[in-house]
Amino acid sequence: MTPTAVGGEAPRHPATHGNNRIQQIAVVIPVYNEEQHLERALTAVQSAADRAERELPGVAVQVVVVLDSCTDRSAAIAAAVAGEDVRFVVLPASFRSVGKSRQAGVGTALGNVRSSSTGDGLAGMSLRGVWLANTDADSCVPPHWLVRQLELAALGFDVVLGTVQPDPHGMHHELLARWHARHAGTEDHSHVYGANLGVRASSYLAAGGFPGVDFDEDQALVNRLRSSGAGIAATDTTRVLTSGRTVGRAPRGFAAYLLALARP
Repeated sequence: MTPTAVGGEAPRHPATHGNNRIQQIAVVIPVYNEEQHLERALTAVQSAADRAERELPGVAVQVVVVLDSCTDRSAAIAAAVAGEDVRFVVLPASFRSVGKSRQAGVGTALGNVRSSSTGDGLAGMSLRGVWLANTDADSCVPPHWLVRQLELAALGFDVVLGTVQPDPHGMHHELLARWHARHAGTEDHSHVYGANLGVRASSYLAAGGFPGVDFDEDQALVNRLRSSGAGIAATDTTRVLTSGRTVGRAPRGFAAYLLALARP
């Protein structure tokens, strides 16, 4: 989730509105010992999924929660949510790698799409009609998160780069001020965050997907997408609230960035 210069780009070859239509959303959430934040994160995704299915007729949502080497209560929390909501799938893993976790989550989601497309009205759906929405287990997406991403997809964009805002709770006021001084919310911004990243499945596969790395997997994917010619929208209209901690789970991740920002 390290902030990285990318910039917004218009689609180079916008397709017709019909070809841009999304029929299936897959939300992928990697988890590594996030018992303090996970329930809140999953509840926020549930709300976004409910709103998307309510406001976008014909769109189905699935959520893949990848439990990577968790030793705390994260598995129990995810299982409880999945037990009450059939849209949630829990995937145990032992990668200790956020890149491999995201890879596995996307692979499972696309496998579910292919297996379901033979008998429930999704027959003939191409992967251009599947949207991969990525967030993190320490983050809370807004209720309109998925709806707004699909609005941009309908305009022909293949990638939506959203913004994040650190949760001020428990965060030193000076660090929060430094963050806001460097991250004014604007359209066509220059940042990449794995906690707020959407991509069309066909474009994801064409670009080679997430690399199996331990950090900066989001930056690497977006670099691949840019090279492949995908249409990229960078927006502040889907801002995600994420943990303001300075000790995180992934090396050189968002927490490490905040720690560096806190230093004089």
